[in-house]
Amino acid sequence: MIRNDNVTLAHFSEGYIEGLTSFVLEEEQAKFTALPSAYFEFTEGQYRIVILNESEPVGFFVLHATDRVKDYSNNPNALLLTSLSIHQTQQGKGYAKQAMSLLKQFVTSEFPTYNEIVLAVNHQNIPAQTLYSQVGYQDTGRRKIGPIGEQLILSLLLT
Repeated sequence: MIRNDNVTLAHFSEGYIEGLTSFVLEEEQAKFTALPSAYFEFTEGQYRIVILNESEPVGFFVLHATDRVKDYSNNPNALLLTSLSIHQTQQGKGYAKQAMSLLKQFVTSEFPTYNEIVLAVNHQNIPAQTLYSQVGYQDTGRRKIGPIGEQLILSLLLT
């Protein structure tokens, strides 16, 4: 686990299911991401990461080391970040920013063969774009059409 103040990134375990099941998002946010419950079943190469405030789950995301990464990067050592969400009752407290600030160190420690994190963010999702920019992600200039429109492909180099 990697810690910043009281915020920790941890691999998913069954003990977090109850806390993650209670997650809700406003409709405006839900169109841009998936709730943690969508990933209680997973496939090989998907790493479910829980954002904890002390021991309470406040957020969630998935790191992919699957063929899906090839849609976003030509780097064979890249991970794809998807489905970042913070429980609606916990938003506005800085948990997403703290978690994303910890991610570089977490990946370097837990997945040492990877040297890049890529993600797609909808062009309408300005709060997410701002968050990712603040923690070092760069716009690659590549675009992808997602379920609700154009997505910007962002990259964070780890080396």
